[in-house]
Amino acid sequence: MSSKRRGLAAAVLGACLTLVLPLNTVAAQPNTTGTPERTLFEVTASTPEARTRVARTGVDVLGLNGSTLTVIAQPRQRAALRATGLRLKDLGDADAQLGALGKADFTDPTGDVGARDFPSGYAGYHNHREMVAELNQTVADHGSLVKLSSIGKSHEGRDLWALKISDNVATDENEPEVLFTCNQHAREHLTVEMCLRIIKQYTDGYATNANIKNLVDSREIWVIPSVNPDGAEYDIATGQFRAWRKNRQGQGTDPNRNWGYQWGCCGGSSGSPSSETYRGPSAFSAPETQRVRDFVNSRVVGGTQQIKTHIDWHTYSELILWPYGYTYNDTAPGLDATQANVFATLGRRMAALNGYTPEQSSDLYITDGSVNDWMWNAHKIWSYTFEMYPKTGSGTSGFYPRDTVIAAQTARNDSAVELFLSYSDCAPRIIGRTC
Repeated sequence: MSSKRRGLAAAVLGACLTLVLPLNTVAAQPNTTGTPERTLFEVTASTPEARTRVARTGVDVLGLNGSTLTVIAQPRQRAALRATGLRLKDLGDADAQLGALGKADFTDPTGDVGARDFPSGYAGYHNHREMVAELNQTVADHGSLVKLSSIGKSHEGRDLWALKISDNVATDENEPEVLFTCNQHAREHLTVEMCLRIIKQYTDGYATNANIKNLVDSREIWVIPSVNPDGAEYDIATGQFRAWRKNRQGQGTDPNRNWGYQWGCCGGSSGSPSSETYRGPSAFSAPETQRVRDFVNSRVVGGTQQIKTHIDWHTYSELILWPYGYTYNDTAPGLDATQANVFATLGRRMAALNGYTPEQSSDLYITDGSVNDWMWNAHKIWSYTFEMYPKTGSGTSGFYPRDTVIAAQTARNDSAVELFLSYSDCAPRIIGRTC
């Protein structure tokens, strides 16, 4: 075991990589039985093996603070959790805590029940309608720099929007391409704001910032602000958060366990449809991952993949992660020592700018069917996951920071994104290698 893996206990488990099982699939309802439908626990689990025992009970693991896991357990999972022999602290009704985060603040002009908007105190976040309006406004303001297109439909028929930023946006230039994806997991709304921040930075700043102009002139930047719009809308549909993670296909598929490389290989996902990490009945069974896959495949031009680098944004834990997630080994077929060094060096350089913790994905624990592993194995795209603010969460709040943090916590990544773009022509330059 490497020294970095021995330091795992200090890491905070990222929501996108957490081996979690069922969350309730309906909105929180008043409890009349005296027994919470979903209970929050703190579990003392100081080793990877202990945390794996906790995850395998079927609880929803939210995060780790030092040696303490925060989890949500349904009634049938509580006995299994106690049977681990680990120290537990009961924090009470999880749904009551979700409800306490904010009262409904419906601003949808239709006035419909289930108006799909954020609770009071979260109005600064963009719901789907507001996000699309923001994208269209960007087109109106910067028509010579941006092009908006749909790469296909979600399960419920929403467009999956992709915005291209380039100095010659109507032309497919022979320039390195960069892809940013956000909101694979429904409850991670801060990531939508991160993608919108990147769009704003590289359009509004083009005329006045020489570094931004140089990067836009020499790159083609693609941004998909919401990979999972159905799940995101469902999470806020009652005006009260549901802590919903998956898409809305059947009982839901975890998009970040549905990618085609090492899908279901290694115990890093679940075959149970009720699980929060349900990988789907087959790789790319989720229409959302199919459409992003098809878009990435379409960028192979003349036998060469034009997309060179990729960041998938998640919350929470303040981490920068890179492949592979399916194996603890630093190297594996398709990932040699030099390539692993490039991933680690660029990851650490970016982390030095935003204060996140950099590590290989499997330094948390095994996951399979993830976007980063597929991007690298299928196309040799230098693909990272950024787990955003907060570093730790209190109960259910980690996924739902108030809108007052949006500006600071998205701007916090400006320098890391700029560095990432600067090396996107040839990531191995970070270690002095050529492409």
